[in-house]
Amino acid sequence: MQIFARNPRQWRKASLSQEDIAIFKERVQKEKISPVAVHIPYTLNLATAKPHFYKVTIKEFIADLIEADKLGAQYLITHMGSHRGISEEEGLSKIAKALEEILKATEGTNTMILLENTSGSGKWLGYTFSHHRIILGQIDFSLRVGICFDTAHAWAAGYKIDEKNAVDELVNEIDREIGIERLKVIHLNDTQTNLGSRHDRHFDIGEGNIGKNGFSYIFAHPSLRDLPFILETPKKSDEDDLRNLDMARRLYKNAILQRN
Repeated sequence: MQIFARNPRQWRKASLSQEDIAIFKERVQKEKISPVAVHIPYTLNLATAKPHFYKVTIKEFIADLIEADKLGAQYLITHMGSHRGISEEEGLSKIAKALEEILKATEGTNTMILLENTSGSGKWLGYTFSHHRIILGQIDFSLRVGICFDTAHAWAAGYKIDEKNAVDELVNEIDREIGIERLKVIHLNDTQTNLGSRHDRHFDIGEGNIGKNGFSYIFAHPSLRDLPFILETPKKSDEDDLRNLDMARRLYKNAILQRN
């Protein structure tokens, strides 16, 4: 399960109460939900060129990581940030320095930070896994930092994951650049955007350009099939989630049966 622990489009107005935290943890245990991932709010930018915004982002990120840990979440997922106004190299360096400060300030926490790949729109970093490698290298490949893979973002960034060979190449690239063991969560989204468009648009599972075959190859891959898959598909009602979940489960079952 993935949640926002606070409003994702506003600055922090309050912290979660001890009562809310206790209720949440009790319900998670009762329903046997694992893992729990918290997504960082969209307001933060670890690569910003604005000094004040950079300081605020780091402060808020530390608070969010501590709160995710209190909730018992295994992962805190973050986009890597937009480097608008500075070079990619400078942006990647700012992310690494921010993470170094965040990790130092949260040494007692157990929640792992996951850097999500992006479509590359709006000067966003993380559209290639070499970006992840550069950042991890600058923080001594801390074991407290891993990655989250988003299928729609990968397609928009130019990864043609509707073919078996392309999925194999993707996994090899992740393993070569980062280490496949650092991949902890997959965001499962189709998309109608063109390959390499850099447009971040999610769509129903199997109904977009990645298609049923693409997801079947992802589900069947031995390095991916046992990971947690989280839907971020468009939702107007609960029925939309149920429909996409049903499609994902059927594709997964068929992919595993065919492989075996």
